[in-house]
Amino acid sequence: MSLTELMPLIIIAVILIAVAILFTFVPVALWISALAAGVKVSIFTLIGMRLRRVVPNRVINPLIKAHKAGLNVKTNQLESHYLAGGNVDRVVNALIAAHRANIELPFERGAAIDLAGRDVLEAVQMSVNPKVIETPFIAGIAMDGIEVKALARITVRANIDRLVGGAGEETVIARVGEGVVSTIGSSDTHAKVLENPDSISQTVLSKGLDSGTAFEILSIDIADVDIGKNIGAILQTDQAEADKNIAQAKAEERRAMAVAQEQEMVARVQEMRAHVVEAEAEVPKALAEALRTGKLGVMDYMNYKNIDADTGMRDTIGKLTKDSSEDDQK
Repeated sequence: MSLTELMPLIIIAVILIAVAILFTFVPVALWISALAAGVKVSIFTLIGMRLRRVVPNRVINPLIKAHKAGLNVKTNQLESHYLAGGNVDRVVNALIAAHRANIELPFERGAAIDLAGRDVLEAVQMSVNPKVIETPFIAGIAMDGIEVKALARITVRANIDRLVGGAGEETVIARVGEGVVSTIGSSDTHAKVLENPDSISQTVLSKGLDSGTAFEILSIDIADVDIGKNIGAILQTDQAEADKNIAQAKAEERRAMAVAQEQEMVARVQEMRAHVVEAEAEVPKALAEALRTGKLGVMDYMNYKNIDADTGMRDTIGKLTKDSSEDDQK
């Protein structure tokens, strides 16, 4: 085949390739859908979205949905939110839900809530249908020392105005727990808490615990109340045990001091006996010196020995008599 005969086929192939590229790059089907839904979007706007790396159906489909719901949302708003990393479809769904529930929610606020990382659709749904948050058992001690455990259910509604920057569920649970502990602790007896558990919810609810949070507390209900340990008795027992240990330690200290003093007295007695023995050792020396110098005669020395022998004999007889008396008593 000659070039002249192939030219029509080449032209048709080029046209088909151009049409394929056109339909691939330009979402003509999406443009037709938008026109059919009454949304005025130019084909050049869709081409610009492609150039800005925006997926057109991520913007146009939510735009059609908002237009059908009667919302005044612009294409630039949705595109800018998409480029900021937000979920356009979720924001539009939240706007529709808020519009149906007669809740004022501008697009800027909804986009800010979504970019803040919160589920804006869930927040709108929670504004319509309040959520119940159940706390774990919160333990408090009444003035009589009895531990009281309370389980609370908190009914909250999302506060759209404070959703950005407001504290979450953990803060609400912590504040309610603090209020429950404070209320139980101010009760004179645990019996009053058991008789009137709604006094806890009334006291806690009156403190405005939802201040600065993303929720509005509608009610606080005490679902269950239980009795725990007798903390007062346990503390008194521990104190008594501590006092006993202190007393035992002091008694042991006094006993050790007494033993030490006794040992000291024994040592002093031995020391005094040593002095007596030392003094007695000087007597023979003094006698010898007296005999040597003539101050003591022989007869005087003999009389001294006789007296000493008599004294020893009397001591021996006294010891024997004492031992015999003890044996008789036994």
